[in-house]
Amino acid sequence: MMAQILFAGDVMGSAGRRALRLALARLRQEGPLDAVVVNGENAAGGVGITATIVREFRGWGVDVITAGNHVWDQREALTFIREEPRLLRPCNAPPGTPGAGWVVVEAQGGWRLGVLNLMGRLFMHPVYDCPFRTADAVLAEKATDCDVVLVDMHAEATSEKTAMGWYLAGRVAGVMGSHTHVPTADERVLPGGTAYQSDAGMCGCYDSVIGVDRDAAIRRFITALPGHGEAVDGVATFCGLLMTVDTGTGRCSAVRRVRYDFPQEMS
Repeated sequence: MMAQILFAGDVMGSAGRRALRLALARLRQEGPLDAVVVNGENAAGGVGITATIVREFRGWGVDVITAGNHVWDQREALTFIREEPRLLRPCNAPPGTPGAGWVVVEAQGGWRLGVLNLMGRLFMHPVYDCPFRTADAVLAEKATDCDVVLVDMHAEATSEKTAMGWYLAGRVAGVMGSHTHVPTADERVLPGGTAYQSDAGMCGCYDSVIGVDRDAAIRRFITALPGHGEAVDGVATFCGLLMTVDTGTGRCSAVRRVRYDFPQEMS
């Protein structure tokens, strides 16, 4: 079976949630989406994610929600993530961290999708265990339980994400970068049938500095004072990667970078 799998970049605030909802509806008018994976760690006003938003995403047909360094920005996540197996945190987090970084779900058509959430170590805080060794361990112990494996590599450095893509080439169906909120133009299928993109981009308002108020971000750079700008609403842009994957072989044959802009007045 040839499946259409969508990975949506970091959802940022209300504009990002609106972009995701409208983009899913538009893509489903073009054809079926057999599985949807979304990075949702900034969905709650740009700071973390809530149980309400997780339920909202699931109602829109999102199969798995990945995260990264902002997963704990909403304190409630420390508790509800234990009851939300489809909400992941980085798998290379220290032992004893709440939640899980790997999940297998049954997708439309009966095939099984495994999703692995990793976080890079270059320029990231906190510093987690080695994501490369974590990927090896998960694939060796758990990947036999599924037909297709996708990896969200949440990292700052393009070099680290690219290295992970090549490291897992031919072993997984896709390695998608997240975290930097800027879509890259390097989407391709690596040897062995592995989709790759250094960063899927952000679902949110791009009239901003990676989703937050421009003035607040500029002021922080000039003054070097701490602070966190508000997530910006406005034109909602969806960015993601659409992959064509053979569920029999677990290999990707084609990728398409997706971007849609939705004016603020759209419901």
